[in-house]
Amino acid sequence: MGECGSSEDHFEFSTVQGYFLQDEPTTDPDTFDYVSSNFGLISRRYDSDAEFDPKGHKTQWERLAHHIDKLNEASGPETTYKLLFLGRHGEGFHNVAEQRYGTELWDCYWSLQDGDEYGTWVDSRLTKLGESQAETAHNAWKTQIEAGIPPPQSYYVSPLNRCLATATITFKGLGIPLTEPFRPLIKELLRETIGIHTCDSRSSKSAIAAEYPLFIFEDGFAEEDPLYNPELRESDTARDARLRDLLLDIFAHDDHAILSLTAHSGAITSILQVVEHRRFPLATGGVIPVLVRADRVAGPPPKWKIDPPTRAPECKEDPLAKN
Repeated sequence: MGECGSSEDHFEFSTVQGYFLQDEPTTDPDTFDYVSSNFGLISRRYDSDAEFDPKGHKTQWERLAHHIDKLNEASGPETTYKLLFLGRHGEGFHNVAEQRYGTELWDCYWSLQDGDEYGTWVDSRLTKLGESQAETAHNAWKTQIEAGIPPPQSYYVSPLNRCLATATITFKGLGIPLTEPFRPLIKELLRETIGIHTCDSRSSKSAIAAEYPLFIFEDGFAEEDPLYNPELRESDTARDARLRDLLLDIFAHDDHAILSLTAHSGAITSILQVVEHRRFPLATGGVIPVLVRADRVAGPPPKWKIDPPTRAPECKEDPLAKN
């Protein structure tokens, strides 16, 4: 594939429905269990089964992987299909702090602080529960590998520590390609909503490299965080545009069909928005697979209405009264 995102052409994204329960409007995100439901994979037949599995011996995952290959073979040069595994990081110390103080006080005061008496949440790390949630994802992947799930051919991860740790725990030691050693590509744009909240500022490139020496930085990754603003918080529409830019970049430069992205609630919400998937909030540690169709069309990407950033709201009560 050639370059995308230039003044000459771009990709338009859509979700191919009918493959995962998360696509269905009847599936409740609040009660859905990705582990017990095989990541939501729907048991069904595909058009490609007749030639690939005439005797019915292949697993559902094996038949889906073949089906995606056939979709790409049958599509024209301007269309591509990719299966995205979107994983949210496990619980971080910032998640616990927001629960402790409540969202209102978190947004107006505590999210601006480096931490409290219980610890710090700058570039927040995983709690013990968060590590356990990543272990749950690891075991879920292990089970699905035994069922023939196609392993990711590319791994992408947010530069924030909670995602770096989650990706490591989830994929390291699975024995599938690209995990021994595990060397995902760190993408700056894959991070959480940017600004104000100290938990969403990242560590320096040197600090990340020291802790994760095998991880790969994308070209141009800056030493210091170039995006975090302690005064302004990125709007949801600006985050959507940022994650669209990320997908445009990935689809233009990665010819693989099976991709893993370890990210954040806000980032995944925006990715789902960009690919026209229904809203499907993930619990910490959750995973959602999405089959995405990308069509190359002439001209630059359409301009979206992007709302301006916001400042921290004023506290309606004394934030220290509950400390």
